[in-house]
Amino acid sequence: MLLTMFFLGLLYVALIGVLFAAGASFILIIGVVAALSFGQLFLSDKIGLAAMGAKEVTPEQAPGLHAMIERLCIQADLPKPKIAVADTPMPNAFAMGRSPSTATVCATTGIMQVLEPHELEAVMAHELTHVKNRDVMIMTIASFFASIAAMIVQFGFFFGGGYGDSDDDNPSFLVVMLVSFGVYILSFFLMLTLSRYREFSADKGSAVITGRPSALSSALMKISQSMERVPDQDLRAAQQLSAFFIVPPAAKAAVQTLFSDHPSMEKRIERLQRYEAEIQGSLGAAA
Repeated sequence: MLLTMFFLGLLYVALIGVLFAAGASFILIIGVVAALSFGQLFLSDKIGLAAMGAKEVTPEQAPGLHAMIERLCIQADLPKPKIAVADTPMPNAFAMGRSPSTATVCATTGIMQVLEPHELEAVMAHELTHVKNRDVMIMTIASFFASIAAMIVQFGFFFGGGYGDSDDDNPSFLVVMLVSFGVYILSFFLMLTLSRYREFSADKGSAVITGRPSALSSALMKISQSMERVPDQDLRAAQQLSAFFIVPPAAKAAVQTLFSDHPSMEKRIERLQRYEAEIQGSLGAAA
């Protein structure tokens, strides 16, 4: 993850250097993107929950879920987040919020019907790891300059002052557009890579918190298999939040490519099995 962030940083430094060298007047673009990023950081949890039709639940409404997350928070040394439930047959879970103190974890009614309690506990530990790692904030920061590059490509007419009377004949303008396009494309793939590493990290966090990697392996397989029975319209409606789910809605297609924001199920299971073997080995050595 650090290496990916390093390469993203290099891309963004190159972009800023080209913009300054070309004399681009990009203050307006930075202002617009900063406002959008601010909104994403502080409003994404509300937008995401509303998009899924999720409702915050009290301990009286969902005593088992609250008790489970309270135990996990004690083990993970986290403040208890808000807890929400989304009434949808799609078996999934996600976490939102820029920090542990503002976080919300959400489980769907579908996942609570499909999983056994120990499997659901492993899934919730995965989501709490996202909270602990501040993954929403990390992705927002990582996408800031990528958004600037995208806006430059889409709205090149924002540039002025340094280009003369004709943008089309000005080589500086063409250089800025080409570099911005390249930065957007490369940062797109780097952020997908970062997103996949976030999932590996959250899987490991679940294994550490619960001490049962096999429970998460079982949960992931059940969720993936159950996704095949979810109506297409429900999966399409959830696509906009794909990066936040423990299993992406696109898993129904069973196609893992460079464009996936999650690692392949096979790789996730393989790592969890390795963690299980390490835990069993350490227990055997202790005995």
